[in-house]
Amino acid sequence: MALYIKGGRVIDPANGINKIADIKIEEGLIAAIGDFAGAITEADEVIDATGKLVTPGLIDIHCHLREPGLEAKETIATGTRAAARGGFTAVCAMPNTKPVCDSQTGVEFIYNRAQATGLVRVYPIGAITKGSDGQELAEMADMAACGAVAFSDDGRPVPRSDIMRLGLQYAQMVDKVIISHCEDPELAKDGVMHEGYWSTVLGLRGIPAAAEAIMVARDILLAESAGAKLHIAHVSTARSVELIRQAQWRGVNVTGEVCPHHLALTDAAVEGFHTATKVNPPLRSDKDIEALRSALNDGTLTILATDHAPHTAEEKACEYNYAPFGISGLETAWPLFWRELVEAGVMTLPSFVAALTVAPAKRLGLPGGTLSVGAAADVTVIDPEHTETVTLENWQSKGKNTPFVGQILRSWPVTTIVGGRVVMRDRQVIG
Repeated sequence: MALYIKGGRVIDPANGINKIADIKIEEGLIAAIGDFAGAITEADEVIDATGKLVTPGLIDIHCHLREPGLEAKETIATGTRAAARGGFTAVCAMPNTKPVCDSQTGVEFIYNRAQATGLVRVYPIGAITKGSDGQELAEMADMAACGAVAFSDDGRPVPRSDIMRLGLQYAQMVDKVIISHCEDPELAKDGVMHEGYWSTVLGLRGIPAAAEAIMVARDILLAESAGAKLHIAHVSTARSVELIRQAQWRGVNVTGEVCPHHLALTDAAVEGFHTATKVNPPLRSDKDIEALRSALNDGTLTILATDHAPHTAEEKACEYNYAPFGISGLETAWPLFWRELVEAGVMTLPSFVAALTVAPAKRLGLPGGTLSVGAAADVTVIDPEHTETVTLENWQSKGKNTPFVGQILRSWPVTTIVGGRVVMRDRQVIG
């Protein structure tokens, strides 16, 4: 029995495909792309994709699945269900779990749990330093050997330049990317939102844009000297964009990613003191959003990621100053990005799809991101006309901390296929 996806607009930037076509899936692999009107039998399964987009499975290289140790916030099972509902067929799990994923044992645990309980593919990211405390390098070579796809201390920076330099050098030796959470800890200390007009009006301690840009500049210089691959997580400021752009002109191997909330919301959203708007880096200014859009338009920034950071309702139900940072983002990422980038005319449809498929796959050396014949059948089907109000009904993540509840968004993933297996159909997660 074969699975056919019929009549959709197939967009596969890796192969330059952008046309109406059918896709044939057999034994978990892409068997062919073409017109199979006369080849389908009663035994075959057919998904009607007429009027819909058919893309390689979406890949998120920045999410927090919280397991082990923080299962009240999220588990690999619930996080991958949220990913499937959001159209993602693969996610990269950040290491700030409890204990931190800083060893071969930690990496193997993530793979084993994902195989046992996950609905989509999960790739572990190992910590740069032991315990992510910034003082001593973790066993990076051992983690790389057993499948860590990158290294990061995300959730906090590596404050010591000598340690970051060593981390970049070791990553270069094992041909892995360092993903940097860029934040000067002293400048950002005790800050809860972007420093500017709104932090002054609301009486909240601000995090200056310079806190991010200073560390972006430092890490770019260190990566340049080490000849290493650097990826800047959750870029949020205009100055960071300019630093990355200048470094790329010099030939530095540096990339960056943008998250949906940093495009969809400004610091003005904090006015109601809704703790779902508390995120790190914080929501920034209109000027910063324009810089992010410009960078995505001109190719300075080529990757879109969610920074999915779920928390319990109890943790977020407190005063703004004391709430944890983070937004639960896997389930609303595509329609938010669509509104801010495609409908706004910032990115062409092929470049937009590339930023969620082949670009992240290539950057971290992941399988996937393509509909090439013989590739694993990881496929996402999107209905660009489907309109839905964001509610917590049928929300799959344990983390309900989203500031987008009540917003009416257009263009939603309607089918998610992982290795030929349908894990989400008609907006309902299966399994």
